[in-house]
Amino acid sequence: MQQVQIKGIDCRNFINGQYVEAAEDRKFFNINPATEEVIGWVSEATQYEVDLAVKAAKAAAKGEWSTYTVKQRSQIIRKIGDLILENVEEFAMLEALDTGKPYALAMEMDIKRAAHNFHFFADYVTSLGNEAYNQDNIALHYTVTRPVGVVAMINPWNLPLLLLTWKLAPCLAAGSTAVMKPAELTPMTATKLAEICKEAGVPDGVVNVVHGFGKDSAGAFLSEHPLVDAITFTGETRTGTTIMKAAAPTLKKVSFELGGKNPAIIFADSDIDEVVETTLHSSFRNQGQVCLCASRIYVERSIMDAFLEKFVARTKELIVGDPFDANTNIGSVVGKEHYEKVMRYIDIAKEEGGTILTGGKRPAHMEKGYFIEPTIIIGLDENSRCVREEIFGPVVTVLPFDSEDEVIGYANDTTYGLGATIWTNDLRRAHRVAGQIESGIVWVNTWYLRDLRTPFGGMKQSGIGREGGAHSFEFYCEQSNVTIKL
Repeated sequence: MQQVQIKGIDCRNFINGQYVEAAEDRKFFNINPATEEVIGWVSEATQYEVDLAVKAAKAAAKGEWSTYTVKQRSQIIRKIGDLILENVEEFAMLEALDTGKPYALAMEMDIKRAAHNFHFFADYVTSLGNEAYNQDNIALHYTVTRPVGVVAMINPWNLPLLLLTWKLAPCLAAGSTAVMKPAELTPMTATKLAEICKEAGVPDGVVNVVHGFGKDSAGAFLSEHPLVDAITFTGETRTGTTIMKAAAPTLKKVSFELGGKNPAIIFADSDIDEVVETTLHSSFRNQGQVCLCASRIYVERSIMDAFLEKFVARTKELIVGDPFDANTNIGSVVGKEHYEKVMRYIDIAKEEGGTILTGGKRPAHMEKGYFIEPTIIIGLDENSRCVREEIFGPVVTVLPFDSEDEVIGYANDTTYGLGATIWTNDLRRAHRVAGQIESGIVWVNTWYLRDLRTPFGGMKQSGIGREGGAHSFEFYCEQSNVTIKL
């Protein structure tokens, strides 16, 4: 890390191929959550800048970009991925500064996987074809696929670059254009990405970035804009409902990946050492600020004590500290407001009779920054707020179960349905239980393992629609059926 200068960047809006500041000179500070220091300023887009960005994207959708062949788009998209890797240290540094996550984690989980998103869709788009059907020699039916148009991308703060590229790569591959609004807490990598896109050969106006907040700011202006054709959003469920209301009058297409309260189900016949190591990651990776983290851990009663002994011991070994220290496992949470929210839930757990086996407080050696020790809570029941509500921090609850049917009921007794993990060496049980869990993705004996061709998204209040492979293209495109009578 000594090779990279640890320094933030000021964040301007990127509209029609150039960085611009808000006309009213509205700015806000960008804060490093690990030090509580100002690392730069952000230009807050007004309705005027949002309108400029959307109109630039609309014009670009009908201009030069619409004439590019699949091969040309593929080459540009691959170049974006290549340039991210060429600048991997800077991207990882900016991500660690913005989020408080460990630099090493940003490098592996965020930046390299972000580059892979572009490489994957660069290849994937070249393999696509159109459907065609011969109807008993009476008629020939075939599909014509065209870009959906202008896509608003409203992005979260937990995995800023990774989740943004997961949207932008298929959008560009489909030939659509984008106006991206990164979270106000984490604006830097999106700002840098715009520069990378231009360097890779993306025409002006195809990729735009506007900074700001949600209500009465850039997020609301984008959601309501009549020239926006589709909105893709990743974030909390309440914000998703607000965006849906704003999009309703113009019937925009929407794709939402929302909150989660994901269960991990651990049966007695599983390999406990493997379970502990993976559950350590699924509980506390990125300070527990991953929508797929397993925050509800259900353990078959006969191995509860053995699991807790190993799990608590390994959790205590995790090092909370400076994100740029190579030994750090756990960085800070994203900001003061979120820190206070997570700490309130820990207090609620105590009030509801929970026992904290480890964690539950700020590390004694960290005087500044929004650091929370990884926290394990037992003794709560299914009606506890900490069991039912999304905390989105380094906090997990562990509860026992006695039967397969009982734990399936526990797992499904939630308004969320994003992810779940099952641990068992019984093949029949694995299939039987996985088929009954109400989640968009179910892992068996693993976690966070993805194939970008597969559908990803949530059930219930965890989302609308699916992303990945053909599912992404379905969102970023429109299809017409042409019928030729023979």
